[in-house]
Amino acid sequence: MKVTEHIAQANGNTQFSFEILPPLKGQHIKSIFDNIDPLMEFNPPFIDVTYHREEYIYKEQENGLLKRQVVKKRPGTVGICAAIQNRYKVDAIPHILCGGFTKEDTENFLIDLDFLGIQNVMALRGDAVKTETYFTPEKEGHEYANGLVQQINALNDGVYLDEELQNTSKTNFCIGVAAYPEKHMESPSLDSDIHFLKKKIKSGAEYVVTQMFFDNQKYFDFVEKCRKEGITIPIIPGLKPIATKRQLNLLPHRFHVDLPEALILEVIKCKDNSEVKQVGIEWCIQQSKELQKAGIPVLHYYSMGKSDNIQTIASQVF
Repeated sequence: MKVTEHIAQANGNTQFSFEILPPLKGQHIKSIFDNIDPLMEFNPPFIDVTYHREEYIYKEQENGLLKRQVVKKRPGTVGICAAIQNRYKVDAIPHILCGGFTKEDTENFLIDLDFLGIQNVMALRGDAVKTETYFTPEKEGHEYANGLVQQINALNDGVYLDEELQNTSKTNFCIGVAAYPEKHMESPSLDSDIHFLKKKIKSGAEYVVTQMFFDNQKYFDFVEKCRKEGITIPIIPGLKPIATKRQLNLLPHRFHVDLPEALILEVIKCKDNSEVKQVGIEWCIQQSKELQKAGIPVLHYYSMGKSDNIQTIASQVF
């Protein structure tokens, strides 16, 4: 079932969903199931599975020259999605990136998903690799998420890259895209962000999931601004409980989000990370309850591979 259909059938009730990371290369899928199992009591209609593009390392050879070696640290997004749908009978949503994909790679990826009965995808540009200052697309790939959305939507119309193909079948993907209540780090302004979000929606995006935020007012203001600009599709808030003191510096640096002063002060007072984790849980519970009271259709949690704090939060909200 499509995300938009899940929202429509919920009759105004707030639903619970979450995002997982594929296991590191060499680890078993059981590590994924062990994190999903405790969260199934909250009846998630869908589960997101991230995609991690390849990275490069340079190894010195005997002759002293450096050889570039491709490292794929978290393979398995498609397989994990298929396993989730088979095991839990809920919809799995794979992330599809511009980075690391040619248009041909993207089409083949989508064909595999269609064959597996996966009806939802999250279309993202993706981040620059560690060796890049700014994102660099593949030679025959998409530079921006809007182009990726256009390709997915074209496939929904039965239009493939090979124009000579005849009697092509149409796919039926529901396309999700990202948005940033505090603006994307590369964007000159929030207004500019919303301008490009509208382009993605015009190209076929049907729902939005936001970057994490810790001040609900930032989300409410963002949604209000989007509605005034004519954006009517669901805007699902992304939530993450803070769990370590290090995240006070890491989250603003990596994700370019602000932390409320009240939250910062509570974390600073903590003696260790177990106390920080509890503060993060309590803060996220209050965020969740306020959003639920406002009638938000879905609360989407970034689990980052661990589910115990998400389980505690969900038990108090759903």
